[in-house]
Amino acid sequence: MKSVLFFPKKKIKAQKIFNNLKINKNFIIDDVKPLHSAKKNDVTFFDSLKYKSTAQNTKAGICITTEKLKSHLPKNIIIMPVKNVLFELAKVLKQIYPTADIDYPDLSLKKPNKNKFPHVNFGNNVLIGKNVKLGKNSLIGANTIIQSNVLIGDHCIIGSNVIIKNAILGNRVVIQDNCKIGQKGFGFIPNNKKNIKFPHIGSVVIGDDVEISTGCTIDRGSIDDTVIGKNTYLDNQVHIAHNVQIGANCMIAGQVGFAGSAKIGNNVSIGGQAGISGHLKVGDNVKIGGGSGVVNDIENNQIVMGYPAVSLRDFLKKK
Repeated sequence: MKSVLFFPKKKIKAQKIFNNLKINKNFIIDDVKPLHSAKKNDVTFFDSLKYKSTAQNTKAGICITTEKLKSHLPKNIIIMPVKNVLFELAKVLKQIYPTADIDYPDLSLKKPNKNKFPHVNFGNNVLIGKNVKLGKNSLIGANTIIQSNVLIGDHCIIGSNVIIKNAILGNRVVIQDNCKIGQKGFGFIPNNKKNIKFPHIGSVVIGDDVEISTGCTIDRGSIDDTVIGKNTYLDNQVHIAHNVQIGANCMIAGQVGFAGSAKIGNNVSIGGQAGISGHLKVGDNVKIGGGSGVVNDIENNQIVMGYPAVSLRDFLKKK
C-alpha cells in the first residue's frame, strides 16, 4: 500500500541532535525507523536482545542503544549509547515530529464536497479532512469523521459515529459503528517529576476484505505501523495497541486485547476476552481459547488455552 506522511516532519542535521558524537556536519536525518526498515540516513533504536538478529543487519545510519547491546550492531553504524533508550528516542522524535505526541483536533474538517467524491454515498453530518482519498462505490455513515490524508479504497462501508485518522484502508473494508482507528497509543516514559509522552509517528494499515465490528479501537503505530492483514475479521470491542501486526484470514472474537508490538500470524483464531501480551509472536494456524492470557510466544499450528496459555493437552490435565 502507498506510504503517507501524516505528521509534519522537520529536517534536522544529526549533529544538532547528537552533538556529543562525531557525525558529518552535512548528515541530515531523513526519518526515525525501526531496525528492519531503517536506511542510511535514518535513526533507529535497539533496546532488547530479542531483536539481536534484526539489529545485526540494520541499514540505519544512527542507532540509539545501550553499552551492553551496542556490540550486536554493524560496525559502520554511528552508535549513541544511553541509559534509557526509549527516553532518549522520545526526545529525538519530539524534535523531528513536534506534533506527534498529542492528537490535535483536525481543524480542516468540512462537509464532503459531493462533486469531489461523485461515487461515494454520505450519511448526515459526515466531516472530511484535507487530502482525503475515498474509493469509488464506498459508503460513509452518519456522524463519521475522516481526518486529513486518510486513504480509503474502493467498495468500502464505514458505519456511523466512526473516527478514522492516520490510516490507510484497502478495498472492500467494512468498519461498523462507533469504531476509533488511528489514534495515539498508550505510550509514555515514567518520570518522577513529569511523565514523558512518546510521540506516535506510525499509521494503521488495513488490508483488503477486512471487517471490523462495532466499538473496536485500533491505535496507530509508534515507530512502525499497526497492520491488519487481508480477510481478517474482528468482533465487537476488540482493542489493538500500537505496532501490533495481525496476519491474513484471522478470526478474533469480542473483547480480545492486544498489547503493543505483538505479531500474529496467518489463519489465527482467538476466543473472546483473551489477552495477548506485548512483543510476542504468535505463529500461523494457531487457536487460542477464550479468556486465555498469552504471555509467551506460540509456535505454528498450536492450540492453547488458560492463563498462562498452555497447550490444550496440558490445560486439560490440570482440570
